[in-house]
Amino acid sequence: MTPPAVRGLMISAPSSGTGKTTVMLGLLRALTEDGLRVQPFKSGPDYIDPAFHRAASGRPSFNLDSWAMAPDLLARIAAEGAGADLVVAEGSMGLFDGVAFAGATGHGSSAETAERMGWPVVLVVDVSGQAQSAAAVALGFARYRPGLRIAGVILNRVASPRHERLVRLGMDAAGLTVLGALPRRGDLKLPERHLGLVQAVEHPDLESAIAGYATFLRAHVDLEALKAAADGALTAHPTGLRLTPPAQRIALAQDAAFSFAYPHLVEGWRRAGAEVRPFSPLADEPPPDADLVWLPGGYPELHAGALAAAGRFRAGLRHHAETRPVHGECGGYMALGAGLID
Repeated sequence: MTPPAVRGLMISAPSSGTGKTTVMLGLLRALTEDGLRVQPFKSGPDYIDPAFHRAASGRPSFNLDSWAMAPDLLARIAAEGAGADLVVAEGSMGLFDGVAFAGATGHGSSAETAERMGWPVVLVVDVSGQAQSAAAVALGFARYRPGLRIAGVILNRVASPRHERLVRLGMDAAGLTVLGALPRRGDLKLPERHLGLVQAVEHPDLESAIAGYATFLRAHVDLEALKAAADGALTAHPTGLRLTPPAQRIALAQDAAFSFAYPHLVEGWRRAGAEVRPFSPLADEPPPDADLVWLPGGYPELHAGALAAAGRFRAGLRHHAETRPVHGECGGYMALGAGLID
């Protein structure tokens, strides 16, 4: 018997800063509260947003990157949604934004991911400072790539009921379905820094924020129409997400300074039989006994003082490095140096 296709939606936008992450988190929580098993994904190489997705849905979120990942790996990761009732994926930047030259599978755009998986796109449109003209923008996105399905639009930052009526007139004339209209709310913005949002682990009251997003989405988005629009062309993968681990026992740094590890890598190592042992350099924990220490990227420069004072961590790391390998990447590689200059 052929397994069912993975049904889902891609939440995207014309550009960054339109509110798609707020919409994504609100949808994940609202649908989860309704009793659905919702599998989140992130299109592109983003370390930060998947942690927010997990907090909203209770399930790990995985990256899908058509530039960096070969087709088989994309299929295996996407198959994580096979046991869910619905997939909701969040795009990166604008819908069609990617790199100039194709990589392993494509250019890395959210449109490529959505088309490959068969997931219709929900376009979040910031209608600030415009009315019917917003429909011309949305219509251009709907027609730009033949074969890519636009399920509908969610209007964001609507100023008034009159403003909403005018925007809807334009969308109706363009033949575009309006799935929701979100009033302007300055208090719903997530804090940001360079590289994206402030990390989920650092948010002062993340649970309250996500609950608020869900309540807001329920009041202004047609969730039934959104669920009905979901579709998919990819089925479960026969081998699943098992990835060759770099070692049998891996000591993985995990805290606010070192958190940029792709969830599919860590989960794939575990399923292949590796033992992943997390520890916190910020808590001055030495690496646990392992065959490999893995220091992922993050923001060590924001915690340079605490890391400089973490004598047990540094002594344990040096002891490990005398006989066994240490893998440092991005911020983790920086932390292996003699010092950090901010």
